[in-house]
Amino acid sequence: MEPVYWLIAVGVFLVLEILTMGLTTIWFAGGALVAFLAGMLGAPLWIQVVLFLAVSIVLLIFTRPIAEKHLNSSRTKTNVDEIVGKQGKVIEKIDNFNQTGKVILNGMEWMARSQEEDCIIPDGARVEVTAVEGAHVLVKPCPSR
Repeated sequence: MEPVYWLIAVGVFLVLEILTMGLTTIWFAGGALVAFLAGMLGAPLWIQVVLFLAVSIVLLIFTRPIAEKHLNSSRTKTNVDEIVGKQGKVIEKIDNFNQTGKVILNGMEWMARSQEEDCIIPDGARVEVTAVEGAHVLVKPCPSR
């Protein structure tokens, strides 16, 4: 009757994987499948458990990085990821103390703060984005040309 429990475990792991889509339990489903096959061949329970653990760990260590690389390769960057390092134009004076400042980046308007706390950046200046914090971009002045 033990192989039936492994088959149930395979089903549970597969359902959990379908619900999460996070490549977290599929490896254990593979281990449970091998343990199920061992149970069907009459292997004792301790061998089934060892096979389940060994196959699950081997699948997790060796195939997960490959699977993640291929599944995440088509992920596109969002606007936030793309603007760090880009240059823009100040359209409202950036003054951290008075909490003012806006810049235009890639045709979009962003609220901006200076990377340096005491630096006031005038309207019309060229700036470079150093980070994004919430709805604000942190910028530093670009050297004059």
